[in-house]
Amino acid sequence: MSAPDEHQGPVANLKALVEFIAKALVASPDAVEITETEREHLSILELRVAQEDLGKVIGKQGRTARAIRAVLQAASSKGRRRVTLEIRED
Repeated sequence: MSAPDEHQGPVANLKALVEFIAKALVASPDAVEITETEREHLSILELRVAQEDLGKVIGKQGRTARAIRAVLQAASSKGRRRVTLEIRED
């Protein structure tokens, strides 16, 4: 697990940040998968984890998910692009 690389693009750094946080929370870090969808002024990061780790990423009453989104929003505030996080279950 490595920290985000400074030399990548801004959304790639945010993607790496979310991946870093998610892998630190879950029991199966190899199952963490993040896909990026871009729209006009919006990037959507979709986070997928193993079914048994879903609760760890969401947290009680969604507190962990909200905290991850808050960090993501703060980190993306420098850029002109809005970034949102969606946690998906398959």
